[in-house]
Amino acid sequence: MDDHNDSKALFKEVFGDSSDSDDNEQQTQQPQLELEEEEDHQNPSWEQIKEIKGLWLCRDFLSPRQQSSLVSAILNEGWFTEPSHNQAMRFGDLPAWSSEISNSIRELVLLCDPASDPVDLGTYDEAKEACPFPSGLLRREPLFDQLIVNVYQPGEGISAHVDLMRFEDGIAIVSLESSCVMHFTQVDRTDCDVKMDPPMTKIPVYLTPGSLVLMSEEARYCWKHEINRKPGFQIWEGQELNQMRRISVTLRKLCKVE
Repeated sequence: MDDHNDSKALFKEVFGDSSDSDDNEQQTQQPQLELEEEEDHQNPSWEQIKEIKGLWLCRDFLSPRQQSSLVSAILNEGWFTEPSHNQAMRFGDLPAWSSEISNSIRELVLLCDPASDPVDLGTYDEAKEACPFPSGLLRREPLFDQLIVNVYQPGEGISAHVDLMRFEDGIAIVSLESSCVMHFTQVDRTDCDVKMDPPMTKIPVYLTPGSLVLMSEEARYCWKHEINRKPGFQIWEGQELNQMRRISVTLRKLCKVE
């Protein structure tokens, strides 16, 4: 099978049965994502944010049709039936659709350099620089075992933070429904030797619906990230973004307990 067909296969049959991992209720059938390639949907490609080591962006991870199917599946989980319910957090046995997204991320990273053997990926410095995830992360099983889905209404965002150290390196974020600007700020920590000349207080990254962000190494540990969606703060190329509801899907891996 060639690389083009491999890429197409990543996005087939993503949704199956899914259930809330916190109870033993009978599983219900979830709608399937329509993840075949569309004529206007280019093959996903990676963009390295050069100012921040370990920060990669795939703007076209999901097509508009795929995004719509994913949003429907998330809402059909029943997590957000009340206006006050804006976050769902799951550990371990994740819904089938999130596990399939994890598999798609792994395969898409490996396809970023078709000439690389997955076993040898990351052996050389050049391969490390060209790959969105370090090879050690790609080999772990499961790739992710913790899920957070957040629903942000217009004006709502998240303050600057570094993800908790209870999670391993390597974080994935899928953005849905509304564009936004995520800002990255250097962390003032002795174990983070990140120096820029001239220093930059914030580095903006434009996240479109259907985009995927991967954070590892310095991006994960040495940079805080935030999204301020209050009026006047969501500016890109001189224009203020029209803020609608935004859904984010974050995938992480818990550290092993010694």
